[in-house]
Amino acid sequence: MHLQPLAYLDSDFLESEDGRPLRILAEYLEPLRRFKAQNIHDTVVLFGSARIHSRERAELELSELISGQGVDEETLKRKRKALEWSRYYEDARALAKLLTTWSMSLDSPMHRFVVTSGGGPGIMEAANRGAHEAGGKTIGLNIRLPFEQGANPYITEGLQFEFHYFFMRKFWFAYLAKALVVFPGGFGTLDEMFEILTLMQTEKLGNQIQIILYGSEYWDPILNLEPMADWGAINQVDCALIQRADTPERAFELLKVHLTDHHLAAPKTKAPEIAKTRS
Repeated sequence: MHLQPLAYLDSDFLESEDGRPLRILAEYLEPLRRFKAQNIHDTVVLFGSARIHSRERAELELSELISGQGVDEETLKRKRKALEWSRYYEDARALAKLLTTWSMSLDSPMHRFVVTSGGGPGIMEAANRGAHEAGGKTIGLNIRLPFEQGANPYITEGLQFEFHYFFMRKFWFAYLAKALVVFPGGFGTLDEMFEILTLMQTEKLGNQIQIILYGSEYWDPILNLEPMADWGAINQVDCALIQRADTPERAFELLKVHLTDHHLAAPKTKAPEIAKTRS
């Protein structure tokens, strides 16, 4: 007689439409277990494009193209732009290193302000790489996509996560975050930033989160909230939810002040840190 597998071991059931609630719950409980095991208290999230390469890679690709035969002008233009854009990779890497070095100096039994990214290439890789080079823990919240998104090699062992559901990935971006630094990026970067902004505006976040928009040259032509305030779609005070920075040093200065004033020196209040989550 063929034995029917236990329901929670039945892969056909777990991958079915009826099993979706269990899959969603797993993407909450499994990361929660690992964050507890690694003593992660809170995070600082760095967002940005997956298409931005390191300066080393951009220089190599441009050099190889120029030394080749029959250089296409349009391709040459793109490679030169990629080299120009690579400064944001290096800035994200430097900022993550500064932040991680500082956070490791804090007197805490838990890991504070751990650099977190989407786990993939580009700015995500730069963030994890800078934190790794500083010797600290660093988190990658990866999403399974048909293109672009493969986990980078700088994520701390045990802190690389693979998500199927975007909304569960976004939950973990927001749940532990004390600050968000938004580097140049595309639709995904804007989606993630506005998700956090909306939660802040509607007071749905337990933590006071800081948002820093990095790179005025890129963002100023793209993102101007003042007309929204002029039309009355948002309040004028909502424009102040975003701060701006153009160097790793300035971004770190803003982060350090905010994190110190609101999350180190401030009186303890009810907040959704892992340390306060009961099993």
